[in-house]
Amino acid sequence: MRILFAIQGTGNGHISRAREIVPLLQKYGEVDLLVSGTQAEVSLSQPLKYKFHGFSFVFGTNGGVDNWATFKIMNLPLLWHDIRTLPLKQYDLIINDFEPVSAWACKLQKIPSVSLSHQCSFVSKNTPRPAKWSYAEWLLKYYSPTTHHVGFHFERYDDFIHTPVIRSEIRNMETSNQGHYTVYLPAYDDKLLARHLNKTGKIQWQIFSKRQKTPHRKGNVEILPVNNEAFNVSLAGCEGLLTGGGFEGPAEALFLKKKVLMIPMKGQYEQQCNAVAASRLGVPVIHEIDDQFVYHINNWISDDKKVIVNFPDETALIVDNLVKQYAKT
Repeated sequence: MRILFAIQGTGNGHISRAREIVPLLQKYGEVDLLVSGTQAEVSLSQPLKYKFHGFSFVFGTNGGVDNWATFKIMNLPLLWHDIRTLPLKQYDLIINDFEPVSAWACKLQKIPSVSLSHQCSFVSKNTPRPAKWSYAEWLLKYYSPTTHHVGFHFERYDDFIHTPVIRSEIRNMETSNQGHYTVYLPAYDDKLLARHLNKTGKIQWQIFSKRQKTPHRKGNVEILPVNNEAFNVSLAGCEGLLTGGGFEGPAEALFLKKKVLMIPMKGQYEQQCNAVAASRLGVPVIHEIDDQFVYHINNWISDDKKVIVNFPDETALIVDNLVKQYAKT
């Protein structure tokens, strides 16, 4: 069997989940990997068959997307060329993690494809959303359209939605509480974060930054370049995780029984949706870094309440069911 697994390369969550899924898929046949996007620091262990520029957004420094930088890296003629020329007829199964090139190529060539992603959970009207409708619903629907859906979210909101994929390296990790807090907020400037977190007294913070190449310290704040292994070690030993409105990072922290505080990106609808879902679990959410930020941080630090979740290890079963149901026979 020949399988194409196409993965979104904006952010690290998609690649991190793929690191768990690829070895499982390889048990069923030859797997070609496709990645499009420009913003991931995490890489796969296996070689890529296709690497496309894709359609990505660029993180800003004030809590949202950098629209000008996003526009500058946009290359719609190249995107259209890649969609039109991607060869797909040789595959028995095409799996898509919110990747637009292969999704639209399948649509043009009238070939079935299966979403295996967090984003496809929004096909269900039961998946939590902000009360106010947003045009970004169209983006979730049309960015990476597929014919079938296998979704992941914090809870099972529908029959095709499963709880998060927790990587084996996280499941098998020994945890401790060394007292520090881990920070991953790529849409905020490191200096801005450090300036506010310096006001929390002796509390130690480890910020993982997309912009820094070498570690350095500012008082009680250590700023480190993004690195998968270093981040995992920091997360395993932390008291809590201060992060954006992503999905995989908060899910792994909750699995490890860490406190989580979420700050969803401004204007990023999916993160706003994730924040609504997480808040229903009991995760605190704030929506901007302002004059009240340190007040909210100190309240979170002093609150010992932790959210208890049940994320069973079902990834192998999910992959097995997917292959048996959707592969060509």
